Amino acid sequence: MPRFITFFSYTAESGKAMIERPSDRSAAVKALAESLGGTQEAFYWMQGKHDGFIITNLPDGVAAAALAAAVGATGAVVGLETHQIFDHDEQAAIVKHAATARKAYKPPTA
Repeated sequence: MPRFITFFSYTAESGKAMIERPSDRSAAVKALAESLGGTQEAFYWMQGKHDGFIITNLPDGVAAAALAAAVGATGAVVGLETHQIFDHDEQAAIVKHAATARKAYKPPTA
């Protein structure tokens, strides 16, 4: 199943609500991923441009886009950025396919 990393940031209103009424945000993401036929692999908070990230295993890119759309539509989370991620074996396959594709591609400068 494809893996995706999604970076997110909470709005100030969401931050205030979490301080006033703490809740398990990881459980909320787990339920969301499962509703799309997937699983949650990780949920981390962080410092920097984003407040945190999740790693999910989802059936496809459509499910990953649906996850981001569902969360974004609430207005509680902003700055959603989702990327498919690849493990070592998948990276090796990417390089192998790229070698084949490179032979078929004619750049505009050719």
